[in-house]
Amino acid sequence: MKALTWHGSGDIRCEEVADPVIQDDRDAIIKVTSCAICGSDLHLYGGFVPGMHHGDVMGHETMGEVVEVGRGNSKLKVGDRVVVPFTISCGECRQCQWGQYSLCERSNPNGAEQSKQIGYPTAGLFGYSELYGRFPGGQAQYLRVPYADVGPIKVPDGLSDEQVLFLSDIFPTGYMAAENCDIQRGQTVAVFGCGPVGLFAIKSAFLLGAERVIAIDTVPERLDLARQSGAETLDYADEDLQQRILEMTGGKGPDAVIEAVGLESHGAGGIMESLQSKLTSTERPYALSQAIMACRPGGTVSLPGVFIGPAVPTPLGAFVGKGLTLKTGQTHVQRYLEPLMKLIVEGKIDPSFLITHRIGLEEGPEAYKTFRDKSDGCVKVVIRPNG
Repeated sequence: MKALTWHGSGDIRCEEVADPVIQDDRDAIIKVTSCAICGSDLHLYGGFVPGMHHGDVMGHETMGEVVEVGRGNSKLKVGDRVVVPFTISCGECRQCQWGQYSLCERSNPNGAEQSKQIGYPTAGLFGYSELYGRFPGGQAQYLRVPYADVGPIKVPDGLSDEQVLFLSDIFPTGYMAAENCDIQRGQTVAVFGCGPVGLFAIKSAFLLGAERVIAIDTVPERLDLARQSGAETLDYADEDLQQRILEMTGGKGPDAVIEAVGLESHGAGGIMESLQSKLTSTERPYALSQAIMACRPGGTVSLPGVFIGPAVPTPLGAFVGKGLTLKTGQTHVQRYLEPLMKLIVEGKIDPSFLITHRIGLEEGPEAYKTFRDKSDGCVKVVIRPNG
């Protein structure tokens, strides 16, 4: 089959790889009908994530048609259309039983090595590094899905791929980021980063009762989509962003702040950003630092943005001094599949609103560059690997 594969920083290729096969009775094989390029894929593309190997298959936002099912899997049958969560979860360990699917204790075959770095194992992930199991990803014509009796959700008749594909990651990720804010009716939420996760965080904040959302980015197409979603917008390149936020909130500040940027953030320059750039060459936590500064005392900072390294400089004094709460983590996708699918079926949200580019698999390497550079108005790329 054809797949998009990793060969080093800035080097994604479309090439022939081995077809996936059933390895466990709970497995399923799907023919991928749609997949997408995620901001997390760009961290791999940029060489920020250790433990990648030449030829690793990329991608973790995937859906398709079941073409083979293991003997122990009674949930799925050949012909089912399914969306596949990016987190691989057994459904049986204590974390899965608690609904914390991204912390699954069993699904990561390299959990022992991961424990040496972060203390405990967490769930395996599709299309990611050795630390998370090195599972082949879904930017391919076919995908093997482990624990397929737990993860995938069947797609109701009448819904297109583009309406449901983002249940695999970015819609639940944005929703969980907003849910972590514990939003009360009438509150104001600020969202740093209006990429796909940030845009879904904006939509979700309103769904959960926010009165106002202030969205912060500098890319015109992203800011336009944020405004179309009901947010008020600011350009982070403004010289005094904090002052602008205070002016917009009558000096009170937002009740919660969502940092949807992560390790590759940029700011307007200045001493803090210069210092951070010198302290760490791979992780630039400007957005996280600004989110901490922007949040009102006693508020919540929600962090879906990805960080990798052990040392990330942040204004911890401000965090402690203001009595803030931080909530973060990989998304417990399986927890949100049914309720978010219901919102789509009821017409309360159409997740396809942010798609700007639709391509075939062979165009994938060039699309990675376009998405990274935010050129050609690119906000979200959807791939159809099988035509």
